[in-house]
Amino acid sequence: MKTNTILSTVICAMLLTTSCKNETETNKTMSDNVLLQDYTGPYGGVPAFDKMSVDLIEPAVLEGMEQGLKDIEAIANNTEAPTFENTIEAMERAGKGLDNVFTYYGIFSSNVSSPEFREVQGKLAPKLSEYSSKINQNEKLFKRIKSVYEASQNNPLPADQQRVVELIYKRFEMNGAELDDTKKKRYAEINKELSTLYNKFSDNVLHDEENYITYLTKDQLDGLSEGFIKSAAKIATDNGKEGMYAITNTRSSMDPFLTYSTNRELRKQVWTNYYSRGDNGDEYDNNQLIADILKLRRERVELLGYKNYAEWRLQDRMAKTPENAMNLMEAVWPAAIARVKEEVADMQAVADAAGDNIEIAPWDYRFYAEKVRQKKYDLDSDEVKQYLQLDKLTQALFYTAGRLFNYKFTPVEEGKVPVFHEDVKVWEVADKDTDKFIGLWYLDPFARKGKRSGAWATTYRSHTTFDGPKTVLASNNSNFVKAAPGEAVLVSWDDAETFFHEFGHALHFFSSNVKYPTLNGGVRDYTEFQSQLLERWLSTDEVINQFLVHYKTGEPIPASLVAKIKKASTFNQGFGTTEYLASALMDMKLHLADPTNIDIDKFERETLAELNMPKELPMRHRTPHFGHVFSGEGYATAYYGYMWADVLTSDASEAFKEAPGGFYDKEVADRLVQYLFAPRNSMDPAEAYRKFRGRDAKIEALMRDRGFPVTTEE
Repeated sequence: MKTNTILSTVICAMLLTTSCKNETETNKTMSDNVLLQDYTGPYGGVPAFDKMSVDLIEPAVLEGMEQGLKDIEAIANNTEAPTFENTIEAMERAGKGLDNVFTYYGIFSSNVSSPEFREVQGKLAPKLSEYSSKINQNEKLFKRIKSVYEASQNNPLPADQQRVVELIYKRFEMNGAELDDTKKKRYAEINKELSTLYNKFSDNVLHDEENYITYLTKDQLDGLSEGFIKSAAKIATDNGKEGMYAITNTRSSMDPFLTYSTNRELRKQVWTNYYSRGDNGDEYDNNQLIADILKLRRERVELLGYKNYAEWRLQDRMAKTPENAMNLMEAVWPAAIARVKEEVADMQAVADAAGDNIEIAPWDYRFYAEKVRQKKYDLDSDEVKQYLQLDKLTQALFYTAGRLFNYKFTPVEEGKVPVFHEDVKVWEVADKDTDKFIGLWYLDPFARKGKRSGAWATTYRSHTTFDGPKTVLASNNSNFVKAAPGEAVLVSWDDAETFFHEFGHALHFFSSNVKYPTLNGGVRDYTEFQSQLLERWLSTDEVINQFLVHYKTGEPIPASLVAKIKKASTFNQGFGTTEYLASALMDMKLHLADPTNIDIDKFERETLAELNMPKELPMRHRTPHFGHVFSGEGYATAYYGYMWADVLTSDASEAFKEAPGGFYDKEVADRLVQYLFAPRNSMDPAEAYRKFRGRDAKIEALMRDRGFPVTTEE
């Protein structure tokens, strides 16, 4: 799953505040709390991860909010006439101390969570919501913003300043700045309630991920690879279960187990544990929380005059309306479920021929799909995995960045830069030709207790120039299963694609050429495009021939195996597309439905029935653990965005295919960086794409990519 949950963006979306800008500069915070202080040390300053502790979080957040509100009040009460400089630029500098704290807060939340931190997080969530409301509902502040905005409509500012003004004005308008006092009060109350519910939702999912571990004995390992068995043994030992083998309740552990284990009952148990997260009918069950979230979201947008949450949320996205998003999903859905029917028929035939006497169930899908893959394409995923070493794939990322962006990556000497866990490694990023330093890349690759599942990218500092150039501190985070000592970390093709995907986000951070912090944000159904596009370089000949080598012999991957991989590129697209689209459709339909007396479990079942969802597979994210949508607002009514972005991805990749130099064509790569990566949110995404491609993207490219019938006119 490409969880392109960029943590700082998620926090911003949750808090609805202007404050999440690690790159801004204001007066030095004089606090003794290290979490509030400006970064010190090499590379323009780096986070003091070696000095952070949970006990510092609460006082740092409280002090940071106090200072942030003082910054805002100083802007709001300025007696001079509102200008871009004394209002908008001043806002871009406000709240620096709290921005620093959020770097550490994000690490504790996502990478090294603990019961102690979750308790602090629960206490702070409503206070942070109140802080956000005090900013969004500051009448004097908004009056100044509106004055600058209205003046700019008559006398436009330089393009980047105009974009900043319009984005900030729209953000305040969408979040109730023009409501009357009574409605403002209720709006703030709703946000406070929601902040607590989001926090509880996340804690519940994390609880079920940590506490539903399946332990196996030696006689239950049939079908599993040697490397997976060694890793499972180590995890069990680390959990005090010496002599056993642990299947953790995460995708990185569940997926290979369901693909290779010959024990059907155990597959069912592991599948059930994973897809029942947040849905076990106990104190950690999320169904009622979701119902409460939906009601509050609807009430909040009704205060603003909108019919539903989706209508409010999508107005500043590429899709613009829920109808446009639904039209895209519904155009692809019939082809996706039709392909699932074909895939299931192939799997059932394999099962019948083997005399297995079963009907394909959800916990069988991956297992028999692998059998079909081997039969149809003579392609064994485990054989492919022998050539996908994490270290070599990391070098492949660097090679790709060097060819497209002219970057070089140099390891930072251990101990020179503080890290929050021994698994984290750091690299310098610089221009290959000039040696100009661009930033640091942090990699936290392995799953562990207290780390949320999935893969994501984030920044600890973003590039801006309005107060002098700032270098980038970017991070990629994965949940690969750590190998036993001395063993290579081998990953699946899907996981390798995800690795490239998240690195695409990092390249988006590093290539930024914006002046103002607000312009480092993004439009949700566009920001996944750049990262999805980077996945395509994994399957280029240049990467395959150099970096896919056998983990034992060092021999390059055979050309015959590469040919099989490429021939099978559209294999199992029914499963991949359907499990994703089901979640995206559910997200949208939940927010379009009347939330009064909604029964979440019943709604999920009935909606899937109406969609003719194949019974042989689940949604990628069942509603009770759909953290993208219910642990905050970053992806709420926006999960469709991956497919919207994939239309752009498929169309853009055809631009490279058509170029003389293919995926490494310099002219197309230069346009890629110039228009699709470097501008970030400094220009309208649709305009940026047209500058790159010379036209709008077409859905036909997506259908061709997935091997689906193309029925629309070219």
